Amino acid sequence: MEIVYLCGNMKRISLFTVVLLSTMYATACTNFIVGKKASVDGSVICSYNADSYGAFMNLAYYPAAKHQKGEMRKIYEWDTNKYLGEIPEAEETWNVVGNINEWQVTIGETTYGGREEMVDSTGIIDYGSLIYIGLQRSKTAREAIRVMTSLVETYGYYSEGETFTICDPNEAWILEMQGCGPDRNKSKERVVWVARRIPDEAICGHANQSRIGRFPMKDKENVMFSKNVVKYARVMGWYDGKDEDFSWKMVYAFPDFSGRRICDARVWSFFNHHVSGMDRYLPWALGKDKDAEDMPLWVIPEKKLSVADVMSDMRDHFEGTPMAIDTLDIGGGIWQMPYSPTPLYYEVDGKKYFNERPTSTQQTSWSFVSQMRSWLPRQVGGCFWFGNDDGNMVAYTPIYCSMTERPECYNTPGADELNFSIKNAYWVENWVSNMVYPRYSMLFPSLKEVRDSLEQAYFAQQPVIEAKAKDMQPTQMQKFLNDYSIQQAQQMLTRWQQLAFYLVVKYNDMTVKPEENGQFTRTEHGLGATVKRPGYPTPYAREIIRRTGDRYVVPN
Repeated sequence: MEIVYLCGNMKRISLFTVVLLSTMYATACTNFIVGKKASVDGSVICSYNADSYGAFMNLAYYPAAKHQKGEMRKIYEWDTNKYLGEIPEAEETWNVVGNINEWQVTIGETTYGGREEMVDSTGIIDYGSLIYIGLQRSKTAREAIRVMTSLVETYGYYSEGETFTICDPNEAWILEMQGCGPDRNKSKERVVWVARRIPDEAICGHANQSRIGRFPMKDKENVMFSKNVVKYARVMGWYDGKDEDFSWKMVYAFPDFSGRRICDARVWSFFNHHVSGMDRYLPWALGKDKDAEDMPLWVIPEKKLSVADVMSDMRDHFEGTPMAIDTLDIGGGIWQMPYSPTPLYYEVDGKKYFNERPTSTQQTSWSFVSQMRSWLPRQVGGCFWFGNDDGNMVAYTPIYCSMTERPECYNTPGADELNFSIKNAYWVENWVSNMVYPRYSMLFPSLKEVRDSLEQAYFAQQPVIEAKAKDMQPTQMQKFLNDYSIQQAQQMLTRWQQLAFYLVVKYNDMTVKPEENGQFTRTEHGLGATVKRPGYPTPYAREIIRRTGDRYVVPN
């Protein structure tokens, strides 16, 4: 029996790794990174789509705490809730809300898989647990890297190959990590890893394909790596060149067709929004040219990016590129849906095909854009913009890093992946998006209007709110920002509920009810006005005619 790996480097895997199936479905994620000199206001910005088929997740929260000596922490695999073991607690842990802590440290990830024989089934710490333990124990990005790598070196790394985004108000890093397999006969090591600092003036991204190639081993300020990073590859017989020529991704996670077209193409599209000349690397992103020029790890944007720019990037469907779904493509449906059904690969009459995989996808469970600012009090500086569905289909609401309470809509009692709740953002937003997907060109403008108006209001309020907060005492400041964030999230939910009701009425039965001044119109006798019946969009009608010839021609 074989299973097709749906993300990472897309290699076929054997029955031995069937146990990892649930993890595979939770790993097709996207991260973008903006250095502080590449942003319009000096923020370090990073983003994350948690793309997991059907997964339900609340906004994470871990309160700050002090722990007694000898106190242990139980580790449960993030994706499956499987118990893996326990490790000693740190003496003190920091407040964490979402993927940001009280010191503005933010961590995201994408899984790339890598060599399957490197997965260590004896490890205790999985990638998801590592994120939140790292956040709880770190004040800076560098400290987070040291904490995370020392933990897996001590207790073993349970997951597949992973790229982590690790940022603070001053620096942005990516860390790539893989286990050394369960067999200690060939190597006594437990993990290999490498981390690179992203230049302040640059932008970077990763999307389920390892991104670090060759790295300057003598640059101790901007590069960190395990002592065995090359040695392990030599022991395993995978590399026999010079140390300085060693390429992490080429040895541990070779970028094949899927690693480029399904994964790196998302990074290419991100770069393409902000840098001219990316056509040079289009053959790499398209994945079919084995000799294509590799894409750089980072680029310098021509204009500085805002938080709103990054939100827009998280909503990308390859528009305007060769990977875009053509409006005449039958896969887009009648109303040009820029989404494809899963799985990514399918077979027809013995021939294998693939779907494009853009950044914005219906499988997103939650999404964030994290804004970290060094010049503000840390309680104010860390603004974690959060959405509980596909980034294209949500309004990101502000969640400040000092929060000690969560909005009910992001932590709803009784709601889970099998229980709908009208009080829960995940379910209400999914309700709306699943109405919009199949009738995208018809319904999406209504969603976009609400989404953009909410976000514009948040951006307009942000300087006013933060000016008030930064002059308060820390306790008062925390409560003020906590109350504000909860209020905005709950108001968003109310507005999204209204949007759901509106869409049902407005577009019922594939018709469109007329409006005037924001109200549905009525006849002089009080009934609903006659609906509009738009029929097929002209491009789709032409495609029907092309395929059917004279079948539907009305005779004279």
